[in-house]
Amino acid sequence: MTSVVVYKGELRTQATHLRSGNQLITDAPVDNNGKGEAFSPTDLVATALASCIFTIIGIAASKRKINLNGAVAQVTKIMSSAPRKISKIIVDIQMPKNIKYTKAQEKILRKAAEACPVGRSLHPDLEQEINLIF
Repeated sequence: MTSVVVYKGELRTQATHLRSGNQLITDAPVDNNGKGEAFSPTDLVATALASCIFTIIGIAASKRKINLNGAVAQVTKIMSSAPRKISKIIVDIQMPKNIKYTKAQEKILRKAAEACPVGRSLHPDLEQEINLIF
C-alpha cells in the first residue's frame, strides 16, 4: 500500500503516506461546495505534474552536473464544467536566472520534462502545457 485516506467530514480528507508518515489534507474547492481551505484533489493532480517534472529533470540534471537549485514552477489548473474535470494544466518553470544553460542542456531538460510519468499517466484529452523558461 502507498497511503491511507480518511474522510473527515465536510468534504475534507486526510491522507497519510505510509512509508514516511507524512500527512496532507484536501478540501473541496469553494466552487464545488467546499471550504477551499486546502489543496483540492484536482489541485493535487496539477501539482503532482509539476513535482514529477522537477523530479525527472532533477535526475537528468544531476547525472550531468546541471544546477537546478532555485527553479520555480507556477501551476495553473483549468477546469471544465460539463463534465466537471481538469481540462488543462499549465506548468511554467522559471529556471534560475543566474545560470546560463547551453542549448544542449536546455534540450536535455525539455526532453526530460516530457518523460514525466505523471504526465504520461494523465488522459490524452487533458491538455498539458509545459514551459521551461531559461
